[in-house]
Amino acid sequence: MCAKIDTERLEFIRHNQRRLRSDEYIYLRDAMINDGNVDNMGELIILPSTFTGSPRHMHEYAQDSITYVRKHGRTELFITFTCNSSWVEIKEDLQYGQTANDRHDIVARVFRQKQIKFMEIDDIIKAEFPNPEKDPDL
Repeated sequence: MCAKIDTERLEFIRHNQRRLRSDEYIYLRDAMINDGNVDNMGELIILPSTFTGSPRHMHEYAQDSITYVRKHGRTELFITFTCNSSWVEIKEDLQYGQTANDRHDIVARVFRQKQIKFMEIDDIIKAEFPNPEKDPDL
């Protein structure tokens, strides 16, 4: 299903290059001017930043992360959070014969609930100053 959606999006981009104003991209002009053999270039298709995974999309993510670091400072933690399709919450909502791959809505909902719960960091980590009388070693 995802491959079909990507194919349709790529076809739209390919057939609507003029509407997407890709002829104004400076990199396309530079390639045509600086490349000695223009006949060998093939058909140039510019993928916009709205196409997930395109170089422009990744460049925007990199710029966003640089802006974030500039505004908030360097990160101290890098935490990943993955989904397990065997979580009880997912299994309970599936009908007989269904798998998690059949119900992306359930997987997304359960993942989001767990993500929100995970972000309530004070429920996970408790930090307080040690009592010197109670814990003299600390």
